[in-house]
Parts: sequence; structure tokens; C-alpha cells
Amino acid sequence: QVHVAESGGGLVQPGESLRLSCATSGIMFDYYTMGWYRQAPGKERELVARISRDGIEDYVDSVKGRFTISRENAKNTMYLQMNSLKPEDTAVYYCNAEWTTSIGQKFDYWGQGTQVTVSS
Repeated sequence: QVHVAESGGGLVQPGESLRLSCATSGIMFDYYTMGWYRQAPGKERELVARISRDGIEDYVDSVKGRFTISRENAKNTMYLQMNSLKPEDTAVYYCNAEWTTSIGQKFDYWGQGTQVTVSS
């Protein structure tokens, strides 16, 4: 059985930091591209950051230089270090695990989300 669970969200003031974690089980974590998405009220879900199985990182422009994605394969866990948080970062943050095999079979799992609120 597959489990994907985010943690680490909360309420912070502008300029502060948070570290999100995404713990997984039941998947071959090393094979998966892991991503953080977010959805603000009234907006569509957007990709925030992604890290490939080879450790290649990709970020949306609005978080470049402030957020850092990482993964710890030995713990089947991914992280998002968020610094210099802004009110516009307020959203529910979701963890995604995605793998497309060499024969085109796709595996795609989501967590339940963790709320991040940046407000003074």
C-alpha cells in the first residue's frame, strides 16, 4: 500500500522560514521524480519545485533563490526548505511522486496536503 504524507506546514510571518517534509512508503522511491505543488484559494494547482531521480532540480520562477528542494533516498523522503516567505506563498502544499517506466506505465501518487500561511 502506498502512502505519501506531507508535514511541516504552519503559520509564519513574512520573511520567516519553513521546512516541509514528504514521507513515502510502498513505492520504489529512488525511481520517482518527486515534486511539490501548491494551490492557493481560487487558483489552480501549480508546480513549485521538482527533483528527478538523478537529483536534477527545477523551480517555478517565483520561488527561485528562496526555496530548495531535496531528497533523501535512504529515508524515502523529500523536503522543501522555504526561506524568505511571502504572503503570496500562502497555499496548500502537496507532495507528488511520479514515475513513468521504460514501457510507458505511469505511477502517480499525491499526498493530502499541508497548509502554509504567511501573514503578519
